Amino acid sequence: MRTFDLTPFYRSTVGFDRFFSLLDQATADGSPGYPPYNIERTGENAYRISVAVSGFALAELSIVAKENTLTIKGEKVANENDKEKSEVLYRGIAARAFERAFQLADFVVVKNASLENGLLHVDLVREIPEAKKPRNIPISGSVQNAPVIEGTAEKAAA
Repeated sequence: MRTFDLTPFYRSTVGFDRFFSLLDQATADGSPGYPPYNIERTGENAYRISVAVSGFALAELSIVAKENTLTIKGEKVANENDKEKSEVLYRGIAARAFERAFQLADFVVVKNASLENGLLHVDLVREIPEAKKPRNIPISGSVQNAPVIEGTAEKAAA
């Protein structure tokens, strides 16, 4: 249970609302655990999110990237067992709808998504624009030596 309130910060700051929203999400109780997922680093600027979506068909999954949020949704269509008029005695395979959202850093874009063996893989890459990359600035200097004023050392010693 959270014992602090971030509401006063919303009123007294401008431009930090996203930061405080992230803090609210990070400290929220009852974080959903379905479906389980992994986040892997596959290269210096490459990442992969793997979500366990066994039982979901390709048409039942959707991936939306909007601004800095990646949302993965899964919704089951009508139960396949209804077609056969069979009765399920025990349901151990989760078939409930889900929505999982991930906050992406600046300049992270989705490159690819694939469904393999019940795992949905979403490949991400951080592409920093040239204007934001560090660059070397050449330093120019004159070849001439600075003039030495005679008698300065003598005055300082006195």
